[in-house]
Amino acid sequence: MITQPHVLALSSGRRTVPHGGGRPTAIDKQPVDAFEVRDPGPKHGGLGSGVVGDEIGNPKHHGGELQAVYAYPREDLDFWEQQVGRPLRSGGFGENVTTVGIDTTHALVGELWRIGDVVLRVEVPRIPCSTFAKHMDEPRWVRRFTEEGRTGAYLSVVTPGVVRTDTPVEVERPTHDIDLLLLFRAFTGDLEAARRVVDADVVQPEVQEGLVDTLGRRGR
Repeated sequence: MITQPHVLALSSGRRTVPHGGGRPTAIDKQPVDAFEVRDPGPKHGGLGSGVVGDEIGNPKHHGGELQAVYAYPREDLDFWEQQVGRPLRSGGFGENVTTVGIDTTHALVGELWRIGDVVLRVEVPRIPCSTFAKHMDEPRWVRRFTEEGRTGAYLSVVTPGVVRTDTPVEVERPTHDIDLLLLFRAFTGDLEAARRVVDADVVQPEVQEGLVDTLGRRGR
């Protein structure tokens, strides 16, 4: 049976200090029935998260218009439940939107998601970090997550508004074939993947410039 893509759960978080100390983080998202989204502006000097009321623990690496909203599929959470041997609640990866029926691994850059009156645009994959690893408390978490490539999707806000749970998601896909998995591989050292993404010229200018710089520095 084909499941209609929809929003299963929504989550938002406030900065807290992790148990044992360390940098404040807002990765521990809590469930909400609805939230408002808007373009937060640039990563440096903007509003942080695109979700009103949601906070960013490390604005140097998170938030901004290309990482306004983070979505992760319930299906991939279920996969990881089997891998780690314990339940993972929706929102457990720090995602704002938990989806059903959307393969974010192969979501295309520039893909549009219409959720009621709201329109979000697929931009970049999640890059796992030490905060995520500490939150998960799993051995070799960054490497395991990277090797699997189930990254979820960071989205920009094209049309602001209120997102609610149990709302259908209408997906409009572009005609190219550059998906988030390929972009993730490009970000994590695969030069052939980086060349494919650069040649397609479908990512946002700052992403394109970063990949061009990487290829230039590494002699390609």
